Amino acid sequence: MDDLPLEKIQISGPTLASLLQRFSFSPTDLDGLLFGRVTHITPSTFSDDPTTLTTTASATSSSDSPTLIATITSFFCSSSTSSFYSPSGHLHLPSLLRLLSSLRHHNLSLLGWFSGRRKTPLRPSLRESSVTSSLSSKIQFSFQVQNSPKSYTLPPCIFLLLTTPFPDQLIHTHEYKAYQFRFSNDSFDPKTLDVVNIGPAFRGHYGAFSPNSPFPMLPCELRGVSSMVVEDGRVESESESLKSVKRVSKDQKELDLCAEEFDVGRLSRLMGPEASNYTGELEDLYKKMLAKVDGLARLVEKSSARVLEQENHNMKLRCKVAGLE
Repeated sequence: MDDLPLEKIQISGPTLASLLQRFSFSPTDLDGLLFGRVTHITPSTFSDDPTTLTTTASATSSSDSPTLIATITSFFCSSSTSSFYSPSGHLHLPSLLRLLSSLRHHNLSLLGWFSGRRKTPLRPSLRESSVTSSLSSKIQFSFQVQNSPKSYTLPPCIFLLLTTPFPDQLIHTHEYKAYQFRFSNDSFDPKTLDVVNIGPAFRGHYGAFSPNSPFPMLPCELRGVSSMVVEDGRVESESESLKSVKRVSKDQKELDLCAEEFDVGRLSRLMGPEASNYTGELEDLYKKMLAKVDGLARLVEKSSARVLEQENHNMKLRCKVAGLE
């Protein structure tokens, strides 16, 4: 594995907001895993000044260290600490492998992990150092750098620390800091955490943006129960028919997570050269997806109302116990 320095660490605004929200509403300290990718960036050598251009080109060619940018795109949050390691900081490999096998992060690598703790200094503890060192030493979790002219392999070396201020404040604030663990000298290297989509300069990030869609990967040729008899007058075997039914049932369940009551067989009309003739199917698919999103939004509204009702009830109970009523 290579021990190359990262230029900076990026994270999208929604991802960071979701991570802070999990930390805020957690009754205890928590930790979890960070997923994403590391990309090789070619530094620009264009300049209006010929002297500057020559100097920059010479400096770039003389530098052996590539410019690498890590992008955090998703995370897994456990309900408490020590979800994949012991209290002494030793990595529990079976628990970590079990967590990774239960997650589906398409084309994303394990970049590292994060820890959220309240009213503590914003620096890694001895246990967090031990966990990060153990995680970086595991070759099976290493990954390739994308868009690189040379083959570079990096370990999960990113550690993100979240804390809250020591004094209680009326405005709830968070503090966070990103580190890269360098196993060559067994130390943390603080890195700039660049929040994408925040600030006036966010538009430049879309040049190297690679979208990741949660829409399930489904085959183009989908056949249901009605297609048990067909090709060249031959009857499919019972095992093949059963496999086809199971596959369609599984695909339908995955599609139900994205769209409301849309038959998986209709997706075949949206693929291939004849797809332009079925704009109505595409519009109906979008309507079903919007209905699914609307249903989830209403469910969140109901849950928020119940949480508010419970908070008001708890407030009344506290006032009653304190003798304020």
